[in-house]
Amino acid sequence: MDAAESRLERSSHTAFIDKNTLYVWGGYQVAAGEDVMLPSDEIWLCDLDSGLWEWREITGDKPPDLSGFCGSHVNDALYIFAGCDAAGYTNQMFSVDLTEPHFSWRKVTDTNGTTPSPRNKHSCWVHRDRLIYFGGYGCKTMGEVQNTSSTSFIVEEMSWTTIGNALFRCWGWNNEVNVFDTHTATWSMPESRGPVPTPRGCHASALLGNKGYISGGAETAELDMFCLDLDTWTWTQFDVSQSSAPLGRSMFTMTPTSDHTLFIYGGLGVDGNTLNDAWQFDSQKRAWTTRTHQHKDKPRVCHTACLGNDDDVVVFGGSSNMRILMDSVAVLRAPSQHHCRDVFIFQTQPYSLIRLCEDFIGRNPELFRKQLNWLPSKLRGKIEKRVAFFSAVTPVLTA
Repeated sequence: MDAAESRLERSSHTAFIDKNTLYVWGGYQVAAGEDVMLPSDEIWLCDLDSGLWEWREITGDKPPDLSGFCGSHVNDALYIFAGCDAAGYTNQMFSVDLTEPHFSWRKVTDTNGTTPSPRNKHSCWVHRDRLIYFGGYGCKTMGEVQNTSSTSFIVEEMSWTTIGNALFRCWGWNNEVNVFDTHTATWSMPESRGPVPTPRGCHASALLGNKGYISGGAETAELDMFCLDLDTWTWTQFDVSQSSAPLGRSMFTMTPTSDHTLFIYGGLGVDGNTLNDAWQFDSQKRAWTTRTHQHKDKPRVCHTACLGNDDDVVVFGGSSNMRILMDSVAVLRAPSQHHCRDVFIFQTQPYSLIRLCEDFIGRNPELFRKQLNWLPSKLRGKIEKRVAFFSAVTPVLTA
């Protein structure tokens, strides 16, 4: 593996799929026993037909190297909001137009409304060209805390500081919902109703239709599940039998695989282990189902999971073995040397006959070498990509 390829190894990055290309930005690695943020002026693209990676530079007004940020893809643009940089927590936003021949960062300024307080470990739903952020851990001024409901911000620590004109700041978890309209560059905070999730971060979120789902992140024995109607801003908590619910966890992924099902994988369990189990949640039946799979050798935490073709779940990166250290004062995460760069796929629905044939030929090209010459050029090109996928790049992308 050369130096460039080694930069693919990462955790806590952002990823999305567009036109069967996987885009990956940000995250961190470990160097000399320390967490090192990956540079913000580069993005990686993986062609999911051939499995080949491409490195692209991003110029412009780039973000600082961040941890705990939230990345979202909307209208062919990547938005990065908040996180932690070398100076501490931030609430800055940056975007890059991915349709341009040369990618260039733009710092999002001159917004309307009140920008959310600095935070990290939050999540985002993309709905009707809006970025809808939930939760996270961050800081507020004493005045902001006094104007915030005691149930929407849990203070963990306080200290004197000279950041800006604030002399006193509080750090803690929140369950706020903040909306950014990408057309008008306007921030708003809708008033929600119903049973609101407890303040949290490191949770998983996903969108089904006009409903945003939130699960995990909190220190609970089993996974909980909430959804927010993004038209009426009404929360619903799912009453699920705890005996059939997955182990409680954080830093896992939740991916929509149909109009009513969510697929979760991995995470850091409340038992302290990096998990390799897969589950499906049916929002109509309000029930969890465990899913058998062939990737038991790939436990993951701080990875990404995107919806691909044929309702495949495409997992990339993360750590295969996160270690938690405990002393008399705090619980600490030890730098992990087990960051990953592989992509692997979960099949969640039966494949079409065409997909099955393409994959079979791709895995066994020697059986069909002569017949391939008789195929129309467009279909032959597609088959040749599947051959490349299953042969030349097998160590990188595993189906």
